[in-house]
Amino acid sequence: MSRVAVHVKSEDRERWENVSFGMWLFLASEVMFFTAFFAMYIILRNAHPAMAHRTDLNVPLGCLNTLILITSSFTMVLAVQASKSGDARGLSRNLLLTLLLAFGFLVVKAFEYTHKFEHHIFPSTDLFWSCYFLLTGFHALHIIAGILVLLVLWVRSLRKSFTASYNSPIEMTGLYWHFVDLVWIFLFPALYLI
Repeated sequence: MSRVAVHVKSEDRERWENVSFGMWLFLASEVMFFTAFFAMYIILRNAHPAMAHRTDLNVPLGCLNTLILITSSFTMVLAVQASKSGDARGLSRNLLLTLLLAFGFLVVKAFEYTHKFEHHIFPSTDLFWSCYFLLTGFHALHIIAGILVLLVLWVRSLRKSFTASYNSPIEMTGLYWHFVDLVWIFLFPALYLI
C-alpha cells in the first residue's frame, strides 16, 4: 500500500472520529435537557399526587406511537446497514420508510393534541398538562428536526451521494434517531402508564 493511500485512510479515520465525537457530545447535551425535564416531572409528581394515575390520556394512541417509533428505529438500522454495504436502493427505501413512520408519529400526536384542545385541555389547565405538553412537545420538536435531516439524506440517497466508504451522515443520523426513540420509551410509561 502506498504512503498516499495510508495517509488518506488515516485522514478518513480522523474525520470519522471527529464527527462521531461531535455527535456523541451533542447527544450528551440532549440527554442533559431531557434529564432535567424528567427530574422536574418526577419532583412535581411526588409533590402533587393528583398528577398520578391519569384516566384522560389515550393509552392506545400512546402505544401506537411507541410501536411506530420502535419500527422506525428498525428501518433506520436497515438504512445504516444498507449504507455500509453500498446498497443505494436499500438505503433510499429504508430512509423513506423511516421518514413515513416519523410523519405517522406526528400525525398521531397531532390527533392527540387536537382531542385535548377540543376538550379544553391546554398547558395552562393544570400542572400535569403543563408537564405533558412540555415533554411531548419538546420530543415532537426533536422528531421534526429528525424528519428534516432524514428528508435531506433521502434526497441525497436518490442521487447516490453515499457509498460504503462514505456513509457517516447516515450513521450519525441513526444515532440521533435512536436517541429520539429511546426518549419516547421513557416518556410513554412516565406519562401514560405510571
